[in-house]
Amino acid sequence: MVETLASGAAVLRSSKPALIDALSADPDHVLQHADSFFLLSLVEYRRVKALTDPSEKIRELLDCIIQKGQGPAEVFLEFLKKADTKNTFPKLSVILEQVEFPQEQPNTKRKSEEKVVDISSKKQKCEAGSGMVTEKQMMLVARGVGRNWKQLGRVALEIPTVRLEQIEEENPSNQVERVFAMLRAWRMRERRDATAARLHALLSADECAPLPESVDFLLDPA
Repeated sequence: MVETLASGAAVLRSSKPALIDALSADPDHVLQHADSFFLLSLVEYRRVKALTDPSEKIRELLDCIIQKGQGPAEVFLEFLKKADTKNTFPKLSVILEQVEFPQEQPNTKRKSEEKVVDISSKKQKCEAGSGMVTEKQMMLVARGVGRNWKQLGRVALEIPTVRLEQIEEENPSNQVERVFAMLRAWRMRERRDATAARLHALLSADECAPLPESVDFLLDPA
C-alpha cells in the first residue's frame, strides 16, 4: 500500500526499519556521505562511527538526521534517491517506490535545490581551504565566537579544560584574544592537519557553532 507522508523526516521515520535493513550492507559508506553533507556534528559522527554493529550504526545515524528536522532529512533523501546510491544498495529502489512523496510547491522545490547546490559548493570550497590556517584567519574567526568559546573548545577542538582555564587567566578581559589563543593551541597541536577547511568543518559541526559568515571565509580560495 502506498503511504503518503508530509515531510522528509516523516518518510525516514516511517521507513526506518526497511532503511536499516537496506543500508546496513555498507553503513560506513552512508556515514561518510552524511558527514560530507554536514548532516552530523563532530560528536554525533564519532558516536556513530564507534558503533560496531551495522544495523545499530544505521539506526543511530537515521535517528540523528530525523531529530534535526526537515532540511537535513530532505538532503539525506536526495542522497538515497541518487542512481549511484541505489546501485550500491539494491533494496532502496523497492523502499522508495512504496513511498508517495508530497508534491513540492515551486518555492519549496527551489529551496531544496538551493540546499543541494550549497552543499556542493561547500564541498568544492573545502578543497580550496586545504592550506594551513593563518593567524589572520584565526583572528577573524575569533571575532565571531561568543561567550560559549569554552564549550566550543572542549567539544569541537578537543582542547583540555585545564588549558582553556589557563588561556582565560592569561587573557582576563579580552574575549577575542582568548579565542585566538585557543585556536593557536589547536593549530600547534594539529600541525599539518590544521587546515582552514578542517577548522571550518570542526567549528561548523558543533552545536555552539559561530554564525556561518564568521567562518565560511575559511573555504574561500586563497
